[in-house]
Amino acid sequence: MSSENLSQTPEQQGRKPRVAVVFGGRSSEHAISVVTAGAVLRSIDRAKYEVLPIGITTDGRWALTADEPERMAIADRKLPSVEELADSEDGAVVLSVDPASRQVVYTEPGAVPKALGEVDVVFPVLHGPYGEDGTLQGLLELSGIPYVGSGVLASAVGQDKDYMKRVFTSFGLRVGPYVTIRPREWEADRDAARGRILDFAAEHGWPLFVKPARAGSSIGITKVDDASGLDAAVKEARRHDPKIIVEALLRGREIECGVLEFEDGPRASVPAEIPPVSSHDFYDFEAKYIDSASGIVPAPLTPEQTAEVQRLAIEAFEAASCEGLVRADFFLTEDGSFVINEINTMPGFTPISMYPLMWQKTGIEYPELVDRLIQAALRRSTGLR
Repeated sequence: MSSENLSQTPEQQGRKPRVAVVFGGRSSEHAISVVTAGAVLRSIDRAKYEVLPIGITTDGRWALTADEPERMAIADRKLPSVEELADSEDGAVVLSVDPASRQVVYTEPGAVPKALGEVDVVFPVLHGPYGEDGTLQGLLELSGIPYVGSGVLASAVGQDKDYMKRVFTSFGLRVGPYVTIRPREWEADRDAARGRILDFAAEHGWPLFVKPARAGSSIGITKVDDASGLDAAVKEARRHDPKIIVEALLRGREIECGVLEFEDGPRASVPAEIPPVSSHDFYDFEAKYIDSASGIVPAPLTPEQTAEVQRLAIEAFEAASCEGLVRADFFLTEDGSFVINEINTMPGFTPISMYPLMWQKTGIEYPELVDRLIQAALRRSTGLR
């Protein structure tokens, strides 16, 4: 594909835009990414776009997969995987890093590489490290291929809860009390690191939430009621990320708000509330995806509270230099103020996920939401912007 052709839109070249849906990945959120991809594939307008599903296995191989979204759902509490969907056990998809070419090539051992054609936009539905954290976004920048969602910096900030909170604080957004334990701290002097957490607990009280600093979908999070459970919680969090963050309990209501990029800038959805889940200590992975605990949309807030959380969600979007979409999570505390907990630059996008549900209640159905995200990506160039 010549650089002259790249300057033309797919429509000017007499064809439909080609969308590569990239999913799976090496993080502990692999299965949820597969579920998300199934929902996106079901909803892309095939009369408007050509679609190329590309799965990334848990060991990092890019695999060509069948366009069969019905195989990408959670069935009988069993989580799907790219390994089950891949066309071959050893074939690999290779993305060109030449910005003058957007060709995708498929290779198999002992066979001549096969060109799969060019890609106009990538829809990455990866969650967690090695996909949502700026790594894939950097590859796509090198390749010169537009993509859905935030760029390298915003993706990295949005994945790291420590630096995310630092950015929010610098922009005047209120965050809750937390302490970060970096890998070298825990490995060099475990007693000193544990002592920092205990000092934090003495100041802010129990329970505490021990989390991987760079994971999502509530994976690896433990609610710790006293010092006796601390080491096990740290071990569980470090199983997913050697860097951990410990947060104080914020008493209040959990409120979420979606942000979507329109032609004239970002707009906020109606907010949702995540009520306490009686069968779970908190809104953890099983509550979200296995037991399908649901939120209240729209959240029962006053008009003033709704306007305030929408304003803050857009402020968080702008503070982290986000693009495309974000889900912003808040606590409405007992004193009536909002505290931002985190943002997700590629939030859960399954049929039961809060982000699409909030936009549905705002007036944008799932297929239109997918289309708007693709169109926003096609309007943007790669590189500095």
